[in-house]
Amino acid sequence: MTEQHHSPGAGPGTGTAHFAVFTDRGDAATVARSLRRTGTRVVEHASGRPWLVGRWDDREIVAVRVRSAALALVGDFAADRRELERVAARLRDLAELDAWVRSQPGSFHLVASLDGRMRVQGTASGLRLVFHASVDGVTVAASRADVLATALDRPPDPGELAVRLLWPTPHPLYERPLWHGITAVAPQDWLHVGPDGHGVRHSRWWTAPEPVRTLAAGAPRVREALSDAVGVRTGDGGVVSCDLSGGLDSTSVCFLADRSPARVVASTWPGRDPADTDLRWAKRAVAALPDVEHVVWDADDSPLVYTDLLHIDDLLDEPTIGVMDRSRVLRHLPAMAERGSRVHLTGIGGDHVAWCSEAYYHRLARTRPLFALRQLRGFRALWQWPLGGTLRALADTRSYGEWLRGTARRLRDPLPATVTTSLGWGMPPRLFEWVTPEAQRLAGQALVEAAASVSPLHPDRGLHADLEQIRSCTRVIRQWDHMASRCGVPMASPFLDDRVIEECLSVRPDERVSPWRYKPLLTAAMRDVVPDECLRRADKAAASMDAADGLREHRADLMALWEDSRLERLGLVDGDMLRHLAQRPSTPVLRQAVLYSTIAAEVWLRSLERAPGPIPRPAHRQTPAVGH
Repeated sequence: MTEQHHSPGAGPGTGTAHFAVFTDRGDAATVARSLRRTGTRVVEHASGRPWLVGRWDDREIVAVRVRSAALALVGDFAADRRELERVAARLRDLAELDAWVRSQPGSFHLVASLDGRMRVQGTASGLRLVFHASVDGVTVAASRADVLATALDRPPDPGELAVRLLWPTPHPLYERPLWHGITAVAPQDWLHVGPDGHGVRHSRWWTAPEPVRTLAAGAPRVREALSDAVGVRTGDGGVVSCDLSGGLDSTSVCFLADRSPARVVASTWPGRDPADTDLRWAKRAVAALPDVEHVVWDADDSPLVYTDLLHIDDLLDEPTIGVMDRSRVLRHLPAMAERGSRVHLTGIGGDHVAWCSEAYYHRLARTRPLFALRQLRGFRALWQWPLGGTLRALADTRSYGEWLRGTARRLRDPLPATVTTSLGWGMPPRLFEWVTPEAQRLAGQALVEAAASVSPLHPDRGLHADLEQIRSCTRVIRQWDHMASRCGVPMASPFLDDRVIEECLSVRPDERVSPWRYKPLLTAAMRDVVPDECLRRADKAAASMDAADGLREHRADLMALWEDSRLERLGLVDGDMLRHLAQRPSTPVLRQAVLYSTIAAEVWLRSLERAPGPIPRPAHRQTPAVGH
């Protein structure tokens, strides 16, 4: 297919791959021209009009055309041009792509065109998303919401910002874009745009598998899926780098990468806490990896939580709590680039897919009461759940909609007991004392409106909790991936590939989560890949000391963050209270990360102001002082 380059060496540059998709129409071509910037690349329709417009590297796109069908993949994939041409030649209906996509390893966007109709989709994990909007009467799809906001020239909506102050923001509110006029496509759906460029609908392409497979049957399939996911990133050889914390997740990825044609550089950040055992476990793993170069960083050089919040200028399309750990996650990537790494693999996501929620026992207590009783005794001892709280959580039979509606009335309540969140629909959202009554009204209204028509991600609250945790994780990783590309080394998290998630979710929950065994599914899957000695680790570092130290060391930055607060301008927070809190970093409530969502929104608003070009700025609104 024809691709136009609009500047020498066009590529991701200081950002990461993103694109907009246009129908094969003259009015759409006019809108597409308005979105072109320096470094823009274009893949054309057969007519010569623009189809994909954006920024990407040659290694992360393949596009083909066969007669009236065209296919493009953007991201990490195994399929080559010949495979796509074979699929395009047989394509008679866009819905036929459902089965093919579900067979493919990797993590990628799919864009398809057939007889003027278009299909655009991301991943079921939520790591790659799709948005759409009507721009000058033309339906435009995009991989980032801010691309569409730029075309619409609209500021972020204060009501949506109020929703993002919730801790945490529950399903489905975290899927909503920050700008009016932009619609998000749910990860399990694909976007269909008709030939006229106006007929738009969402069609389901992915459904979570039923968790019916035994551990013995599922473990080999998980190993194969994870091996394929690592292989997508390492199969071309060269140098790749890997996190190696010594935990089961990163260790598994590192051993699989070592089996590939690539040369592996392993990176370990020891914890500052003397009780942290990560380095000891990482060295045990490396002892069985003689061909792997092991880089151990000075623990005292590890950035603390809250580092560099005042200088973040990444262009993100939503606030993310990932800004708190941005420096910690990215600090070593330039050094990995100097060692020749072309991609950095992480073990992120292993906690979310290889383990699972205890909320499955809400159903198991009814279907297998004797088994559930034995297991729940173990969980009570492990997590120190009180008997009364456990019984109340098990007796709660509210629907997800009823639960969500109820949270709107309790936004100022204390944080709930862990047993309530572990066996229920999830962590009920909270707002804290520095959030204004107006922000509470907006967030509460959004919760009530959503509750009226919401469906859980799955009727089983355990599988719902698993899917929500996966999607909450990928919302952060999606933004870290954008940030990492600016450091010269893109990140990849193989555990969050759809095929890996599916194989993990297919295993029976009573065999995936147990008070008696740590990550039994991953341990079984990695048998004969990872040495038994490494598989025996049954804990992980918490980094709580780094978070506490970060509050103390960076309190001046936090104080500066609340000076002339953008959220305060919008009437959403009480700036005086936040400035007072910044002077008292040892306040007990701050140890529970309750500031994260507020900091994320403030940093995001400030980053919009630093954006070059026509990125929409938040509306400035003079508001009276709000008491607390």
